[in-house]
Amino acid sequence: MIKVMAVFGTRPEVIKMAPVVLELKKHVHSVETIVAVTAQHRQMLDQVLHLFKIKPDYDLDIMAQGQTLFDITSRAMMGLKEVLEREKPDLVLVHGDTTTTFAGALASYYEQVPVGHVEAGLRTGDIYSPFPEEMNRKLTGSIAAFHFAPTMRAKENLLRENVNERSVYVTGNTVIDALMKTVRHDYDFADESLRSVDFEHRRVILLTTHRRENLGEPMRHIYRALRSIVNEIDDTEIVFPVHRNPLVRKVVNEELAGLDRIHLIEPLDYEPFANLMSRSYLVLTDSGGIQEEAPSLGKPVLVLRNTTERPEAVKAGTVALIGTEKDVVYNMTKHLLTDAAAYSAMSNAVNPYGDGKSSERIVQAILHELTGSRSRPDEFL
Repeated sequence: MIKVMAVFGTRPEVIKMAPVVLELKKHVHSVETIVAVTAQHRQMLDQVLHLFKIKPDYDLDIMAQGQTLFDITSRAMMGLKEVLEREKPDLVLVHGDTTTTFAGALASYYEQVPVGHVEAGLRTGDIYSPFPEEMNRKLTGSIAAFHFAPTMRAKENLLRENVNERSVYVTGNTVIDALMKTVRHDYDFADESLRSVDFEHRRVILLTTHRRENLGEPMRHIYRALRSIVNEIDDTEIVFPVHRNPLVRKVVNEELAGLDRIHLIEPLDYEPFANLMSRSYLVLTDSGGIQEEAPSLGKPVLVLRNTTERPEAVKAGTVALIGTEKDVVYNMTKHLLTDAAAYSAMSNAVNPYGDGKSSERIVQAILHELTGSRSRPDEFL
């Protein structure tokens, strides 16, 4: 019997770690699974925990009004110190690139507990883009004993950093596992604002923006470009779940509030958001995870950033990296709305991120490393 502790604190982390936790819990005779959440994001975290029916063993509840990166890091570190000393796990699993991820890895290192890094090896090459995510994942990678890379490209990034190849497993991305369990053709939206959207007769553009580096003028450029698109192309609508950050909301309200066929809605739980994505025609986002999710649903993605840690999708043709300049956003969006061949090429490109079996590979790798009871899993190609 081995003890594996999963640590996460934000909605994207629990979405991608939930399939791993559920897969670990299937192995009740060989694995004791502990879940510790920092609740770096409180409400958004709880929504997804409820969806996947995961009850944390430890909830640090660290979120505070106006919290800074210093606050999150220090509170997560001290809370996890007590949990690690009490549970003494054989392995701690962290995911991706949040501040909780780095704090969980560092706290585990201080307690001399091995770390497994899920979604390891993503890199942009710029430690300030995205900030602080790029440095969070690099530092976590330096601590981790086992690296669960979603793609061969991510593995190659790790090998260039002199990570031992035997410690790297190419598993695919667990977000595809989560997505396959969530999207349904018969899904019925509870939100009245979504019920009013004409998915049948209009082409719906799903928009999300939240990156720190896009705050202010970059976001203003994006919104003005899309305002022009809706004014010019009659069969388009925009659905925009607006991030709770007041700096985001200020610009959104100044540029988009009250406009016809632009629906400004509250952030959605994961289940309705995934199903909204599946019914949209096109996605514009500065998110990381959506670059993986939307292509699995055949949706072209225009990434509102200058860098991406997910170049596989760009290479495959499912994603285009377009930045935030008004004219570029306008022209690229209009191109996909008016050129059927260009749209078809992106929507039918092969998604490079997963086959729905990533969690199985990760758990097989853990059992192989810690118990010797399983063979090394085949790599996802």
